[in-house]
Amino acid sequence: MTGEAFDVAAMIERFRERAEMVKRRNLPPVGGDERKQFLERARVDFQDYAMIGDAEGSLEGGVLRLTIDLRPPEAQKS
Repeated sequence: MTGEAFDVAAMIERFRERAEMVKRRNLPPVGGDERKQFLERARVDFQDYAMIGDAEGSLEGGVLRLTIDLRPPEAQKS
């Protein structure tokens, strides 16, 4: 990242876009165990990308901090 400022918000937006891409990903012509593996990988990819896409981010002294509230919506602070 020499010469460029790191854009935390842009990074988080890219993860939101990746989560949407996983949701729209076409299922390749596979069956059986390969199909199960593909679907499980897609589920995990979506979960990971969506979590980072929902994060609050900051750059503090060169350290990227992501805060992800995993509590149920009713337990989260407004």
